[in-house]
Formats: sequence, structure tokens, C-alpha cells
Amino acid sequence: RTPAVFGDFRKVMERDDIHIIVNGTPDHWHTLVNLAAAHARKDVYAEKPLTLTIAEGQRLIQAVRANQVVLQTGTQQRSDRRFRLACELVRNQRIGKLQQILVWLPAGLRGGPFRSSPVPDGLNWDYWQGQAPRHDYIKERCHLYFRYWLEYSGGTITDWGAHHNDIAFWATGLEGPDTVEGKVLVQPIPGGYTAPSEYEVQFTYANGVRHVIKTTTDDNIYGGVVNANGQRNGIRFEGTDGWIWVTRGDIEASNDDILTTPLPANAERLYVSNNHMGNFFDCVRTRKDPICPVETGHRSASECHLAQIALRLGHQLHWEVDREQFVGDHADAANAWVARAMRKPYDYSFLG
Repeated sequence: RTPAVFGDFRKVMERDDIHIIVNGTPDHWHTLVNLAAAHARKDVYAEKPLTLTIAEGQRLIQAVRANQVVLQTGTQQRSDRRFRLACELVRNQRIGKLQQILVWLPAGLRGGPFRSSPVPDGLNWDYWQGQAPRHDYIKERCHLYFRYWLEYSGGTITDWGAHHNDIAFWATGLEGPDTVEGKVLVQPIPGGYTAPSEYEVQFTYANGVRHVIKTTTDDNIYGGVVNANGQRNGIRFEGTDGWIWVTRGDIEASNDDILTTPLPANAERLYVSNNHMGNFFDCVRTRKDPICPVETGHRSASECHLAQIALRLGHQLHWEVDREQFVGDHADAANAWVARAMRKPYDYSFLG
């Protein structure tokens, strides 16, 4: 059959013969499409980052649970045995008491200034921009480069960061930090991409664990190539008795016994999935929660949004996990970014 093509996703939601949505839209459209799917009672595989803002995640959780749909967040590293092993070892204190999580993310693109050009035939540029502020058409604003504009995404923090921060949470069982502070290391070029390309962010948690995000110019996305500074894309868990390093292609430890000695029978074990999309379809059938349900996707995306807010403001910020709001110094300025103004008609009323 020839697939049907629509210029408005709402038409897809109206079809009774469509039961599952795979949402691979640009990041600033993720939430509206996911909400529309939930309201239409269609299960959805939602690409990461789950949301553009923290407030969007709060609304999405309510819609998914109220309509009893299955939502799988596309943070597929939870369905990789290496990451599951690393997290189980950390949870069972194979490296002693966890002290620090060091996350290396690929540096983003730094380019510009860019020139506007005529809108290509067939592209509804106003619709594509959606809730974001309206701009003249620039080809570098579209696929694949939309993620380097803060209007649409958050750079590599919300791209790769959505994956690695998710694993940091899985290993610790934590739901959010107490504090966050960030530093932009290389300023964007005026008239170019607006998301910082190189940066450093530090979170602290109530249990004393530090979570540090740094950028690497390693151009191998699986972490197999070490750059000139000895950095590569991946996650390092550091404890009182050793460390574990894990990427999509490798897992290493300070001592081979950390990885090879079996965990005891009473060890804490994690949800097992070996195929992320397969797990989603299994849960569509069973109506059980998938390995990355909406709450998990919200927490992981929120950590990325907190990092981006800290980079915008340049101050240490205090976060109240339960209420999901900033408190203390600079709280008003930070809370202004928990939600964003949505350009009409592409706000929540767009869904009717």
C-alpha cells in the first residue's frame, strides 16, 4: 500500500484504523503530537527529548495516565545490556559508595552567521516553526540542524544528554538534583546556532553524589575514539572502591572483577529489555508500562532542561524536586524558563 501523507498531524489522530504513533518530529513539536496521541487514545513511541520544557512534561504525564495509553520514550540505552549491567553494578555497590557520575557528551555545532533564503516548495514554514517564535527561513534551522537552536531544542544537552542522563538516573534511582550550575565554554556566533556548543554543567544530589556533564570533540558517537584530550562520549561512575565506564560500544572497569564476578542471588535487579521498540510493542499488547514510561522520559528530559537553564543564567540554582520549581537565589529568573510562551495558534489550543 502507498502510505498516506498529511500536512497536519491532527488528521492522523482522527483515523480509527491507526492505533500507534511513532513521533519523530523536531523537538519543539514532540509534546503537542504526544498529547494529541494521548487524547486520541493512541499508544505512542516518543523520540527523545520527550519535551521542550519541564512544564510540558507535567502536562504530558497527566494526559498519558488519564487516557491509559502506553508511551515509550526513545531513550533506548535502557534496552542495552551494557548500560543495564553498569547500573545494576552501581546499585549493588560493586564500586563501593557512589561519589560522582561523569558524563561526556559530543560538542555541538558552532556555525553562522546564516543567510535567509526562499522557503522551499512544499514546506509550510509557519507550521514547521510551530510554537517557536517566527523567523525568516534559514535552511540551517531545519533537519538535522534544528537541535542547535534553542527555539526548537537544547543542543547536545537535550540530544545525547537525554540518553546519558537517563542512565545516570537509572543507576542511582534518584529523581532530580538539589543544585545545578553551568558554564558556557565557547560562546555561540552571533547570527548562528544559539545552543552552546561546548559547556560544563554540575549537579549535586541530596545524597552527596556529584553529576558532571562535559563536552568532548570526539566525533565517534559510540565512544570508541579518544580525542586529543583523552575524552570520549560516554558515562563514568566513580565510587569509593573503583569506577565503571560505559558507552554504546564498550564497558570497562577499574578492576576486571567488578564486571566478571556475578552478583549475588539477592542483588537488586532492573527491568530487562533487549529491544526497545520490541518492548514497546510488547507493552501495547499487555498494557503494562514499558522500560521508559512517560515519567522516566520526563525526569531525564527535565535534567537536560535544568542544565540548559543554568547555562542561560550562569548562576548556581537550587531545585526542589517534589514541586519541580526553583527556590532561593535567582529562582524567579530560573522559573521563568520552566515553561515557555507558545506562539499561537500552535499552543495547547491547537489540539482543540
